[in-house]
Amino acid sequence: MAAQFGRRLRRGATTTAVAAAAVAALSASQAAPVASPADTAGGGDQKTAGAESGDSAATGNSPYYTDLPPLVTPDKPGASSNLPMTGTAESGIPASILAAYKQAEETVAGTDAACRLPWQLLAAIGKVESGQARGGRVDANGTTLSPILGPALNGQGFALIKDTDGGAYDGDAAHDRAVGPMQFIPSTWATWGQDANADGRKDPNNIYDAALAAGRYLCAGSRDLALAADLDRAVLSYNHSREYLRTVRSWFAYYQRGTHEVPDGTGALPDGPSSGSGPSPSPSPTPTPPGSGGTSPSKPGGGSGGTKPKPPTTPPTTPTPKPTPDQTLGSLENAGTGPLNAMAGEAFAERISVRARNALGAPFAKVPVTFTITGDTDTRFAGGRTTVKVATGADGTATAPELKAGERTGEFKVTVTAGTGKPRVLTYAAGVTARQADRIVRTGDKALVAAPGAEFADAVEVRATYKDAVAGGVAVTATMITDDEKPVENGKGPYFKDADGRTVRTLADLRTGADGLLKLPKIYADDTAGTYRLRLTTEGGATVVIELTVEAAPTAPPATTAPPTPAA
Repeated sequence: MAAQFGRRLRRGATTTAVAAAAVAALSASQAAPVASPADTAGGGDQKTAGAESGDSAATGNSPYYTDLPPLVTPDKPGASSNLPMTGTAESGIPASILAAYKQAEETVAGTDAACRLPWQLLAAIGKVESGQARGGRVDANGTTLSPILGPALNGQGFALIKDTDGGAYDGDAAHDRAVGPMQFIPSTWATWGQDANADGRKDPNNIYDAALAAGRYLCAGSRDLALAADLDRAVLSYNHSREYLRTVRSWFAYYQRGTHEVPDGTGALPDGPSSGSGPSPSPSPTPTPPGSGGTSPSKPGGGSGGTKPKPPTTPPTTPTPKPTPDQTLGSLENAGTGPLNAMAGEAFAERISVRARNALGAPFAKVPVTFTITGDTDTRFAGGRTTVKVATGADGTATAPELKAGERTGEFKVTVTAGTGKPRVLTYAAGVTARQADRIVRTGDKALVAAPGAEFADAVEVRATYKDAVAGGVAVTATMITDDEKPVENGKGPYFKDADGRTVRTLADLRTGADGLLKLPKIYADDTAGTYRLRLTTEGGATVVIELTVEAAPTAPPATTAPPTPAA
């Protein structure tokens, strides 16, 4: 972020002295000593020193959001955030934003206790960078309701940082922009991004992810943020600007004196332009510094003298109360669903059932649950749908409609998603096998006989069943086999003809009709007389063996000749 603070203090010629006095007062009463340029240039580790110079700052040194805090700080120096909701509006931090800062402090303390990261430092940076995510305008998951984007870092008044993320985070495929409530540039986020809310994403627009990333960035190397010099180096690594450091230091000291939680969406906004590109909420009034005579300074770029009336404030909307533990989705579990397998064309015997529980472990009713089929089969829920939505009942369970297998065999999955904001997900593996038959029989009993070199006059027909029901669409293989203990394909005797008229003694991929019947193609006899065997085997292992006979037609006995009659 480029140094913009000095410009903001000098709002008008008539208020320059007042602004200077405000800075001096804050520096004397609120902020810890600021490190000298020599300290910040060479006192840290190599990673830190590099981050403190130029474009490598976390934010790209783009303009920041806010002004100095009010001179009147909350009462009870050193008090915690559990203060009652009193004092100036600026001392309130939106609930989700405050929770994210405290969670980040706790997480970092568990992995880098020596850093001694205070959540108030994150609050100070969050205030300066985005006005606490624009006054806490985040959803239930902590993600900003609209993007908070800095200006394009195109070298025109700012650093020149060409695009590093293809516009994935900042929507700009030409240059990088600072993104989210903690204003990370995409290249820095690629290294430091975190998934603090365990939703599987590292999202710079999410205050939980961004706060933890900022905490880890500030703790880089061997910094101890309880030491003034290390804290200054950390802040300068975030944005290499002395004015920025002074601003953050002032807010840090301000929050250390006490703050309190306010509902999301009602936090006070700084009296300054937003660095974001999305809709900017109306600014809230900034307390007038003592001795200013009530003169309202002009906005940046608004002229060199006089006063400028402030735009009317928009009354805050009534926030939605945060859900209590008994109204918060805690878990999603299998409610007794067994193996999911079915034959092609059949209904699955099992129906997927899940149970939702709240954060207290009790069954949770009226939770929206979505069941989605994915995979290469044509399995569908009743009604031909691949996605269905069901709400949990009083016992917390939701059961999907019946699954019906199509004709395509293979594996597929059913993904179950419950809740919004922080959804819970279960995945079920399922499979479709080929149609089967457990019995196959010949439909007639007439002997099948043919003369050598002739065709069998009667066709062979069989019926397949599965569990005594018609088995339609079942694959059948027909093979002429030898009469051995372990039969193999016979090289002589009856045969079939393929599409090209060639002799074959095995036919595969035959299928029964919808009525379970299969009529075989014509069978031919070669010149070798004898008794032969035809075996038919179904998918599922059912088998029938049919006898075929090749015999020559009986010949008529020769005609007898009567002996000649003797001559008389």
